[in-house]
Amino acid sequence: MNQSAIINKFKDTVTYCVTSPSNQTSTVLFDRKNGYVCYKPMGQHSCYLRMMDAWDRETVQMSFNMSERRVDQVPLPNGRTQYYREFLEVVPGKPVRPEEAGEAVRALCEQAPIYWVKRKEGPPKQRLIYLCIDICFPSNICVSICFYYLPE
Repeated sequence: MNQSAIINKFKDTVTYCVTSPSNQTSTVLFDRKNGYVCYKPMGQHSCYLRMMDAWDRETVQMSFNMSERRVDQVPLPNGRTQYYREFLEVVPGKPVRPEEAGEAVRALCEQAPIYWVKRKEGPPKQRLIYLCIDICFPSNICVSICFYYLPE
């Protein structure tokens, strides 16, 4: 896995690009200006959007602070790295209107449909995992972000 961070203080965004060994890239965009986190998984023609929380804002601020010391490559996991798994439920029947999403999200997603997701504590028993993105942050925290749909 190869990972890089693109920090744009002018647009108030941090974009993490995670490239798999098969050379496919997933992207996670933190748009502090509009208060969104957007996920564009590899091999998908969809984007997933949720509102930022306090941890997201702290992560973005840490990235901005580190960028002053030159951060183009996020530190690799080491012995002090903490690992977490996060579950995001795709909200059925509730696509995001592109004009709601903000300029940075529209630029990332282009013409791909954008769907709302919401965090869930622990996996529900009936979930169908759709895909996961593994990402590491400058704070020595790595998160496996898994998307799922609930059967209808």
